Amino acid sequence: MPKDSGMAIDIDVEKRRGERIIAARFTAGPGLTALFGPSGVGKTSLLAMVAGLLRPDRGHIRIGTRTLFGDDVDLPPEARRIGYVFQDGRLFPHRRVRANLLYGHQLAAPGDRWMGLDEAAAFLGIGHLLDRWPRSLSGGEAQRVAIGRALLAGPEILLMDEPLSSLDAARRGDIMAVIERIRDELKLPILYVSHDRAEVDRLATEVIALDG
Repeated sequence: MPKDSGMAIDIDVEKRRGERIIAARFTAGPGLTALFGPSGVGKTSLLAMVAGLLRPDRGHIRIGTRTLFGDDVDLPPEARRIGYVFQDGRLFPHRRVRANLLYGHQLAAPGDRWMGLDEAAAFLGIGHLLDRWPRSLSGGEAQRVAIGRALLAGPEILLMDEPLSSLDAARRGDIMAVIERIRDELKLPILYVSHDRAEVDRLATEVIALDG
């Protein structure tokens, strides 16, 4: 389990993208904080700023007492201790499931790891998939592996960008149950992007409405 699963993330950022300005200011505590709003308001851009993939024009991003951005600090993505689950999984096609999972584990400094491969496989129910290639997985299986890779990177916070949008109804329910276990059992803070109200109503402990 994360060493300090009760920490908060403090965000106050602004970024100009063409004619648009993406701005947000909020503090998210433990649980699942949903960034909810229509397409095009900057939800994914906000996650990218937290992850270090997009640099804000001004502001700060802090997790607990650590500054990720601001006050002359701009940590690279690999130093931020953030797990990122993308909409499409983004597994490495040339690596079997075991190697995809271990890639996350190898990203983490030994002292930052709080979950091992066997524990992740058991938690996510993917032990039987370890020797499979990504191309042979269903959408739900691939998303479980992507979540496992993110957890094995030893994150202090998990970012999830519409992780259910490419799944059918049955598999959406399965992955929502996994996300609920991460929220309730691991107590890992989650920033979750969605434009689906039913998803947000089921999963979120807090909702940040973005309207552009």
